[in-house]
Amino acid sequence: MKYLAMIQARCGSTRLPNKVLKDLCGKPALQRMIERVQKSKMVDEVVVVTSIERNNLPILNLCSEIGIRVGIGSEDDVLDRFYQTAKLLKPEYVIRLTADCPCFDAELLDMALSGMDEDADYMGMLSESFADGLDLEIMKFPALEKSWKEAEHSFEREHVTQYIVRHPEKFKLQDFKSPIGYFGDNRWTVDEAEDFQVVQLIYEHFLNSDIGENFNYKDILAYLNDNPKIKEINSMYARNEGLQKSINEDHVVKPGE
Repeated sequence: MKYLAMIQARCGSTRLPNKVLKDLCGKPALQRMIERVQKSKMVDEVVVVTSIERNNLPILNLCSEIGIRVGIGSEDDVLDRFYQTAKLLKPEYVIRLTADCPCFDAELLDMALSGMDEDADYMGMLSESFADGLDLEIMKFPALEKSWKEAEHSFEREHVTQYIVRHPEKFKLQDFKSPIGYFGDNRWTVDEAEDFQVVQLIYEHFLNSDIGENFNYKDILAYLNDNPKIKEINSMYARNEGLQKSINEDHVVKPGE
């Protein structure tokens, strides 16, 4: 297997509980995310990785219903969760995605995969020129394995790629920049109730149009530029709040366990 897309999902979100299973125009948000990733022409398989906590059983049930394999692991050590699942499936590249991005665009993923340098260990949106909610990270399996063995900080274990991006002396990093210029001030992720309201309005608009489910990031951007009041609904939230919280609560852990 060359490209394995891994979507991390859990029901225990503190800011918006069960957000990945919220009904988004007739389907759970996680299913919407999975279906959009599956539009990729290059990804070999899409799997969901969740934790052993009992409250995540509905995620397993959903994935069983739609025929998606699930990796199960630690609640807090998400790096271990990714590594243990990827180790079984033996991909050359692991693509890290999160279930709170139901506006994900597979065309961008294919563009990134096609443009990734052969000697790069990692490619991601380092310059944050894309809307929050289009997030994707690609890493070679050996880079994931090295991180799993060496990462010693709790935020590096919880946020899978932090060890890689913070050690450019150990890994060759490649930035994936927006081909249409900066629009990183847009927020299409789902962390808060207002975020879900924005995403729901986006889906309602396109599902009731000729475009249907095939809308892409350019379509969303044009729609929001024409309707700036929608963009204002969740404009009060900062990017990467979850990561910053984890950094503030950081402590040293033993890697590779």
